[in-house]
Amino acid sequence: MVPHLTTALNGPLKELESRIIKAQPQIEHWFRSQWVDHAAPFYASVDLRNAGFKLAPVDTNLFPGGFNNLSGDFLPLAVQAATVAVEKACPDARGILLIPENHTRNTFYLQNVAAIHGILRQAGLNVRVGSLLPEITSATVLDLPNGKQLTLEPITRRGNRLFVGEEFNPCVVLLNNDLSGGIPDILKNIEQNLLPPPYAGWATRRKTRHFAAYDEVAQDFSELISIDPWLINPYFSHVGELDFQARQGEDVLADTVSDLLARIRVKYNEYGITHDPYVVVKADAGTYGMGVMTVKDAAEVKGLNRKQRNKMSVVKEGLEVNDVIIQEGVHTFETVNEAVAEPVVYMMDHFVVGGFYRVHTGRGVDENLNAPGMHFVPLAFEKPCNAPDCDGTPDCAPNRFYSYGVVARLALLAASRELEAMDEEFGDN
Repeated sequence: MVPHLTTALNGPLKELESRIIKAQPQIEHWFRSQWVDHAAPFYASVDLRNAGFKLAPVDTNLFPGGFNNLSGDFLPLAVQAATVAVEKACPDARGILLIPENHTRNTFYLQNVAAIHGILRQAGLNVRVGSLLPEITSATVLDLPNGKQLTLEPITRRGNRLFVGEEFNPCVVLLNNDLSGGIPDILKNIEQNLLPPPYAGWATRRKTRHFAAYDEVAQDFSELISIDPWLINPYFSHVGELDFQARQGEDVLADTVSDLLARIRVKYNEYGITHDPYVVVKADAGTYGMGVMTVKDAAEVKGLNRKQRNKMSVVKEGLEVNDVIIQEGVHTFETVNEAVAEPVVYMMDHFVVGGFYRVHTGRGVDENLNAPGMHFVPLAFEKPCNAPDCDGTPDCAPNRFYSYGVVARLALLAASRELEAMDEEFGDN
């Protein structure tokens, strides 16, 4: 099922997709050379926005929580990718410990954990799910809405190794927990391969660091295929030392929003785009769509009412927001059954393994879709999005999805470079 685009793609995006398809051999060669020099994260998901005039990532998640939303048609691809990822971490791996978020009541998230468990098990691994919740003191079976079950077990530490039960001593510990509240003592300085590294969690990771790395990747890629980097890259700025409750930093925030909107208008004028530009102000660290607001005029961030200040001041785990990224808003003109949609691409190692559309019937083309009321529609690819139809039109389904996969892999490469820099700073902590 390919969602209907409400815009006729005969402008910049169609030209971009044409260049991507024509340059496919150079692109794949370039990616191969990049993965020789940079290790891909174990897995990731990338939120894309397709505005018809640009296609860009707006968020990259290193602890993806929607594997249950992927089309079952591409399970073999995910299993193969997981096999490669585990072999790189520990060639002799027999067992893997999966540590999820502490969401025992979020059954949709638990189905994601079960989906990851299934992928790893089909990759030939012994898989156990270990919980960080103190109330999990024995094997606990949870019933899932799809009729399956998931067993959570307590984790114990002996020396510098993690165990489940008496005998399960895994080679690899896979986090599906973004560690927003910090790194628990039980995970510090363990001998086993801990993936992703704990400094990839939101206690230390910052979106501005990621998009600074993406700036470099987008520039290199744009030179490779001779395009304007802006077509695949949202502008962004950073503001720190904020206190939304005390209204500290409002003026600096408003000035930064004003400057970024002015930069976007220059590009809109260059390409003859008549839509109103906007920016998204969001917490520099965090996920789940918390601490996010859409802004079309700098005046909107001054004099926020109490509800708005409360929304922006705290994110997951009750962490206070003092730093924000102001990111160019990218419209989405894709729809599923007339509801606004955005593609989310999933990867394991450096392979695209599927994706889905995040759909929201109550949101507009210039609003955040990662909000209560959203639902998901799997991308039932006619062909994998890493296998374009070189003889087809640029906007045919395989080529549209191939373009998604290319831009998502650019964000993945940026995450790889980002983590390399973080390893130098936090790797020994």
